[in-house]
Amino acid sequence: MVGDFLARRFSRGPDPAAVVMGLGNPGKEYENTRHNAGFWYMDRLASEHSIKFQRRNPHALTGEGNVDGLRVALAKPRTYVNLSGQAATYLLARYKVPPSSLLVVYDDIALPPGTLRLRPSGSAGGHNGVKSIIAALGTQDFPRLRIGVGNAARGADRVGHVLGRLPRSELAAVDDALGRAVELLPCLLTEGIDTAMNRFN
Repeated sequence: MVGDFLARRFSRGPDPAAVVMGLGNPGKEYENTRHNAGFWYMDRLASEHSIKFQRRNPHALTGEGNVDGLRVALAKPRTYVNLSGQAATYLLARYKVPPSSLLVVYDDIALPPGTLRLRPSGSAGGHNGVKSIIAALGTQDFPRLRIGVGNAARGADRVGHVLGRLPRSELAAVDDALGRAVELLPCLLTEGIDTAMNRFN
């Protein structure tokens, strides 16, 4: 399933070895909310590797650069989370890669704050952005990295929870997870998903 993702890791030419898309909602009012953990990761990854989001189209902001000498494309959808499939479809066509070469990064309220979970494929698990991607691509077979942001209290509104801000007590754990997630990508590209899962999950 992720064989294509791993087979492409040796590409050092102008074409990306992988496309990494972090999910989030555009707009200032959403930038610090739990649902934007994917955007937090993309900004951290881009900063670490001096990649700028320079290309803008109706579907995504994109930037290209090198991670450990391998060419990658980074993307942040310009749609709301529940329409993320539009950006995914555009990215696969733009970079001529299969779904198995698209790493999707997003928040997960089922995981404690600061937890990382890398998987080669799977269901949406209730995440509307991933539901949109699966519907648009017609497959669940794309790797994904989930960043734990903690669940809502029993009886609390889940929509309000994911669109709310992390409390100060959880910021350090999530910040640490973002740093580990940045370290994960070179491992995934060069050593494969099994090694990356064993090391970072």
